[in-house]
Amino acid sequence: MSDRTLTAEGTETTEREKVNRLTEIVIGSAIDVQRVLGPGLLESTYEMCLCRELALRGVPFERQKAIPVIYKGVKLDCGYRADLIVDERLFLEIKVIDQTSAIHDAQLLSYLKLSGLEVGLLINFNVRLLRHGIHRKVIGPAEEVSL
Repeated sequence: MSDRTLTAEGTETTEREKVNRLTEIVIGSAIDVQRVLGPGLLESTYEMCLCRELALRGVPFERQKAIPVIYKGVKLDCGYRADLIVDERLFLEIKVIDQTSAIHDAQLLSYLKLSGLEVGLLINFNVRLLRHGIHRKVIGPAEEVSL
């Protein structure tokens, strides 16, 4: 089965193009939220406002979705949750911290593996310019992960 679909204009769109466009929309939405609120609020506030912005743009999302761990063939609920899963394609991890580090990137990569998604954004709203707080991670085709 092909990963290409036809748009209303009759042009083909790949899954990669869809995810890239979705990423642009999410980043634009996050920039709008950060412009209005600025840094210094709670993570839950930015999450709720980003959800409102995505809803205004007609973008489907799931908030606080459970992410199970598969251990030796058994699905375990270990309490992991996705801040947002956007259009069943994009994993969002929201932070409000002084500075992101390698551990935050590793956390996003682990969440991508557990969720079966290939693309994720780590967005830290505790920055003066949001572009300095955005990290995009991509992994290969999803594999079954046993931790």
